[in-house]
Order: sequence, then C-alpha cells, then structure tokens
Amino acid sequence: MLPDLVSLRLLADVTRLGSIGAAGRAAGISQQSASERLRAMEAQTGLVLVERSPRGARLTAEGRLLVEWSAELLHQADEVETALATLRGEQRRQLHVHASMTTAEYLLPGWLVELRRQTAPAGRAAPVSVSLQATNSDHVLEAVRIRAADLGFVEGPATTIGLHTHVVGHDELVLVASPEDPWARRRRPLSAAMLATRALTSRERGSGTRRAYEQAVMRAGVALVEPDAEFATNAAVLAAVRAGGAPAFLSRLAAARDLSAGWLVRLRVVGLDLRRDFTAIWLGGATLPPGPARDLLAIARRASDGRRG
Repeated sequence: MLPDLVSLRLLADVTRLGSIGAAGRAAGISQQSASERLRAMEAQTGLVLVERSPRGARLTAEGRLLVEWSAELLHQADEVETALATLRGEQRRQLHVHASMTTAEYLLPGWLVELRRQTAPAGRAAPVSVSLQATNSDHVLEAVRIRAADLGFVEGPATTIGLHTHVVGHDELVLVASPEDPWARRRRPLSAAMLATRALTSRERGSGTRRAYEQAVMRAGVALVEPDAEFATNAAVLAAVRAGGAPAFLSRLAAARDLSAGWLVRLRVVGLDLRRDFTAIWLGGATLPPGPARDLLAIARRASDGRRG
C-alpha cells in the first residue's frame, strides 16, 4: 500500500535534514512521533527504510529508492497545496452580497464603507473586493441557496427554511401619495377596508416591501385588488406617485426625502401592523467562517445596536 504524503515527506526529510529529530521538527512533531510514523510506514510497505544507530539514522537502499520514486508526487502535492492556499486567499478577499432594494439603497452603502475602512491598511487598496447585487427578496433567497451569494439581506417576511438568519435592523412601511391625490385631503385615517377599494402603485411580485404590506392587509381580513402599476425599484415607485399615480406603500427610509421636501405626503393608516425586519441570511454553519462575510455581518449588527440605542 502507498504510504501517505506526510510519511513520504518525513522520510525524504530524514535525508535532507540529516536526522529523524530534524525531520520531525520540520513536520511539527516530536522525534518520538516521527520515529513511530517511520516504523508504521515500514510495517505498511514490508520494507526496512531507515537504519538506526547510536550515531544517528540513514536511509537504506530501499528507503532511498522510495524517496526518489516519490519526489515527483511530493512536488505535485506542493503545487496543489500552494494552489489551494491561493484559492483560499482569493476567497477571503472576495465577497458576493445580494440584497433587497431598500437594504441595498439605504443601509449597505454605509456598511460597505466601514468594511473597506476596517480591511484596508492605511495608504493601500482595500484587500476585499465586494460585488453587490440589488434585487428583490425572492431573488436574494435563491442566490444564497445556490451559493451565488456569500451573504444576503432581505426585508420583511420571507421563507428562510434551511438558512441561518440574524435580524440587523427594523423598518416601517408608510403609505405615500401626491399632495394632489384625493386621499391626501382626507381628515380621517384610512382603514384596511378603504385600502381594498383602490388599486395602488406597487413594487413587483417577490419584493419584500410588497409582501409586507399585502400580508398586513390580509391579517386585517381584507384582500387588496391588483395594483394599478408595478415597478422594480423604489425610485420608480416614488417617481410614479410624484407624477400623480396611485398611492404606494414604501419603506420610511425610501420615502423620507420626498416627504421632507413636500413632494409627497404621508397618509394615515389604522388597523395595520406595518413594521418589518431587515434580516441577514446565509447558508452553512450557524456562525459564518472568518472572512469578509462575517466582518460585514458584524458591522450590520453593530449599526443595528447603535440605532436601537
């Protein structure tokens, strides 16, 4: 039977370094352990490979032949080991993130700046290369499950079976309208039943924002009609509502600028729980391995703790 690579390397080092003790130190083991491994290899091969004497140890003719025959094998093993180390290093420097739109637009930019600050030595380029894909929550979940993303961020209710999760923030949906919209002149808040009488402007199916407000209305015992218009981004929804389109539910983060500027107004709604969570998701162990994904999650968690504080 062919001895393992560690034993073959140990045998070669006896010749290269001149003693079993020195070969053991090169392998990170004691002289006794090295001697035991060599005896085990002799028993495995049925050959005497090392001559031992009070003056030291040297290889037998059979031992020298085995070292010569295994030289190319050990060289190839070194090349594979070097390639694996390079691959691991590349993986530690690359991070693939998929995030639903609100997280990608309003939270991740700050987190990624902090990640760059932490991982980039002064005066040198950042060692971590980050690719960010902004999409809806359903696509984020799929990307994480097929390992196209190292880390994902979704908003609101989502099916995360088989994934590990951690809440990294909280949000609230608001109903916004153009100041000229008929509902903007209402003095009384809107009920779920009232919302069901009108087709709204909406994000596309698969969006965490859309799923959150639809489920909130369903919990109130009401079914919404199909949207008046659907858009794939928060910016497109805001533009449509500003232009006089039907009201829309959006994250308070997405609507804040338009509300502050007076371009849109917030409509009061009663009887609906419009709160939701921002959640990090990943595949694998309960704890992310050391690297940029774990660093980014830690930054997001600290930011969440800071907002709560």
